[in-house]
Amino acid sequence: MPKKPKIALVHDHLTQHGGAENVLLTLQDIWPDAPTYTLIYDSRQVHQKFKGKDIRTSFLQRMPGAKKHYQWYLPLMPVATESYDLRGFDIVISSASALAKGVITQPETLHICYCHTPTRYLWTDTHSYVSELRYPAIIKKILPRYLSRLRVWDRLAADRVDVFVANSRLVSKRIKKYYERDSKVIYPPVDIENMQPAVPSERITLGKPLAEDGAREEFKGCFLIGGRLVYYKRFDLAVRAFNKLGMKLKVFGVGPELEGLKKIAKPNVEFLGRVTEKEKIRLYQTAAAFLHPHEEDFGITAVEAMSCGAPVVAYKAGGALETIQEGKTGLFFEHQDWETLADTILRGDFSNFNEQDIHEHAQKFATEVFKTNIRSYVEQQWEQFSKS
Repeated sequence: MPKKPKIALVHDHLTQHGGAENVLLTLQDIWPDAPTYTLIYDSRQVHQKFKGKDIRTSFLQRMPGAKKHYQWYLPLMPVATESYDLRGFDIVISSASALAKGVITQPETLHICYCHTPTRYLWTDTHSYVSELRYPAIIKKILPRYLSRLRVWDRLAADRVDVFVANSRLVSKRIKKYYERDSKVIYPPVDIENMQPAVPSERITLGKPLAEDGAREEFKGCFLIGGRLVYYKRFDLAVRAFNKLGMKLKVFGVGPELEGLKKIAKPNVEFLGRVTEKEKIRLYQTAAAFLHPHEEDFGITAVEAMSCGAPVVAYKAGGALETIQEGKTGLFFEHQDWETLADTILRGDFSNFNEQDIHEHAQKFATEVFKTNIRSYVEQQWEQFSKS
């Protein structure tokens, strides 16, 4: 009987909680004995499920201010990534949206990279990344020269990976373009096990009879948008659109854009801040529609909303093209400006969507589906690798 392979997990850094960290948590569930190597770990900023895990940090963990200002140590991150001692492991699975793919493994070790995207600030978003940094002008002038050198390292680091797995077809195309590598597409896990449409008796309508067949009504519960309030997610488009429409918009989440958004918002836009999981589900269930005005590699919040029966109004680009079916689970708008978003909302008939159909469509992205797919793929690749 062949031996059970010894597995290690590698993640860029654990200093915030988002979709990449959800993937890591799921990988830890699948392989609970696997240690996790990461540059920096801040237990206060990530999910409490990471507590008690075998997490092994780099020397950057001990640097002054590293947890709060990890970006300061970008020049040292390649060296820190290469410093992990991964001898003795049969399989290394890196969860990478930046440099984690650059670990050094032994010839007899299989390295599988689950790639959330090729490093954004080196490839797709270089110019916007530099312009949006709140750093002195002199640093912005010097930084592109360093990023150019780091881009060379990142390209060479990709060659160290034996097998790439992409989180969407969009990311698979980027991997092909920037790293000249093929990849297997396995959609990331979305924790929607407890997310269901509201039962008819709980629906909030505008005085119309409650639909028993799952058809949407005109919801008194207003439009919804939420997540990490960062610039590239374009919450500003939604706020500006609803400033003009005068309709109710609820915004959940926190982030660096919060105060700026509040300054431009009119009273019909309500900011809810950080919400509990139960509160978030209720918001999805009672929303007329969920807004997704940005290009995302995948788009977890859109899938969550659909699992609760809410249609999604999405910018026609990126992962939304893979998760949303136009006319069945949502609507697309083609120009990324507030005018087009507002026009799409005005013209949309949100009572025609069937909550149960939307919910069932979202189930293909559930956590258990991801677990089955990634476990099977890793086992298949290990079998082929160990025979070669």
